[in-house]
Amino acid sequence: GGALEFTSIDPSKKFGVDVAGTVGSYGTWRTFGRINSGTLPGGGRLYVSYDYQDANKWKGDGIQQQQQANAKFIQPLGDKVKLTLFGDYSQRAENDYQDLSLQMIQTKGYNVDNITNNYGLAKQIATAYQTGKPFPAGIANQDQSYYNSAGLRQDVLGYGKFDFHLTDHLKGFATVYGHTNTGEGIYATPYTATPASLGGSPISVRTTEYDIHREGFIGSLSYEVAHHTIEGGFWFENNDFEQARRFYPLSADKYTGSSVHWFRNNPFETQWQSAFNTKTYQFHIQDTWQITPALKLNYGFKSLVVDNRGRQLEGNYMGTPMANTYASGSITSANGFLPQLGANYRINRHNEIFADFARNMAAFDNSTTGATSPFAMTSAAYAASKKTLHPEMSYSEEIGYRFHNRRIQASITGYYIEFEDRLASISPVSSGTNVQGYASILTNVGGVTARGIDTAFNYRFADNWSLYVSYAYNQSVYDDNLTTGGVTYATRGKSVVGMPRNLANVQISYDDGTIWGNIGMQYQGRRTYTYTNDQWIKPNDIFNLNLGYRFHSHNWALRGLDAQINVTNLFDKRYVATVGSTGFAVSDPTGSLQTLQAGAPRMVFFTLRKHFF
Repeated sequence: GGALEFTSIDPSKKFGVDVAGTVGSYGTWRTFGRINSGTLPGGGRLYVSYDYQDANKWKGDGIQQQQQANAKFIQPLGDKVKLTLFGDYSQRAENDYQDLSLQMIQTKGYNVDNITNNYGLAKQIATAYQTGKPFPAGIANQDQSYYNSAGLRQDVLGYGKFDFHLTDHLKGFATVYGHTNTGEGIYATPYTATPASLGGSPISVRTTEYDIHREGFIGSLSYEVAHHTIEGGFWFENNDFEQARRFYPLSADKYTGSSVHWFRNNPFETQWQSAFNTKTYQFHIQDTWQITPALKLNYGFKSLVVDNRGRQLEGNYMGTPMANTYASGSITSANGFLPQLGANYRINRHNEIFADFARNMAAFDNSTTGATSPFAMTSAAYAASKKTLHPEMSYSEEIGYRFHNRRIQASITGYYIEFEDRLASISPVSSGTNVQGYASILTNVGGVTARGIDTAFNYRFADNWSLYVSYAYNQSVYDDNLTTGGVTYATRGKSVVGMPRNLANVQISYDDGTIWGNIGMQYQGRRTYTYTNDQWIKPNDIFNLNLGYRFHSHNWALRGLDAQINVTNLFDKRYVATVGSTGFAVSDPTGSLQTLQAGAPRMVFFTLRKHFF
């Protein structure tokens, strides 16, 4: 399959300062600043930037806060070598939204959320669940509204890269990188009470904690000869990942862990803890052959090996060791020949056709909570299924046509994809919520066939006006019935979970160099979150509006200044934005599985940007 590649801009050759500020709905405010050094005496260039953003949740109580700092330095080393150094630090602290079910939406609406401002009610809910007494008025069950849930993340990422042109025909690059990530998912759980000796609250704080330390190398060489460009490369990564499920105490009179600004310590229980190592080795080689001025052929293959190792560590409760029932072991995903073939033929300067074929493999996940991780199963389930588990494979073919002239750009692509050994993590529950952390059952559910078309059309119908339309149709269905727990479910021919068949975008834009704006509509067809397709989420169409003004003036205060207004969900539609937020289930006949997230209402944001040069 494809991948998303994120690229940072290079430092500019001239000195400059960029600043921006945003204010908007639900207390949103954001500041951003970047300083470009320009070309330094030694020929190098540098920028540093910083961003801080803070907002309230659009429903319920809580913060959505993040900050990020970047720096990038480019230094020529002679005429043939360039050194690039990049560093990034980011930190996020975000209170979560409550996962919803169809039943909750139908009976209580989209605004059901955590009750972070009412600790007394949260204790009543937990006590009622634990003692079997009736829930407070308006509360259906212990999972309808938690007191609090949040996520805390901290990342440090850096790389060093050498780009080199050894000769007029030979060039390449070599990159080394490192990344550390510390995170904590926080949830005030009514399922586990705080011990009396530590506070006695009927609630405790449950966390899913992790630490990632990974480092790697990416290298490539490219050689041009005659009508060929031959390129090969290698990628290696070593990833150490630690994960744990822990519980922290709360007092009976107040919630002392409401902040998500710090990581916790001194748990009273470690339910499980795990240590994983993933080593990835990938080699590829390809040739781009310009057969004629109109016909180009690209062909090659990659070899991929991913070694996963999982080790479960002993848990404890109040200092007493506890057995860890999750699986330990090792599993390898490997394929030595994953070919790719592509062709492009330019009929004339306005028309071209293209075709592609690719074979790919997806490696197993390596965690205790991953959707395709063998180590998210119990030891018994892992031992029973390890020999029959296979990594996912895909075969993709596409053919398309593109047209472009001075005013029109258009394309249409048809594709056909066969997935083999599609993996599914089956929840042992079909109602309620998966946040409780049940061990899942990982199984190959057979094949999946996907076929569809992608179309795009951009028409500059006047000097300052343009119309953009895109439409995609995707029919993805399971090829086989699903058997799990000794029960066979009729999933053959059923739609793949979370996949809409229809997606569309329409946008009208205006830009005369001073005033600019656009209004657009995004349409998403209905989706299912059950493998038997017994529940569906309605389609939605969301409109967004953006308007901006660029100042053109010799006045210092106005030069390089622009203003912008963004309105999201212009007509304030209520809809389900996300399906599968806690996973998918075989079926949900009562509509009570809490795995949906509501879309945000209408929001308005105002931004000012200024470039100093």
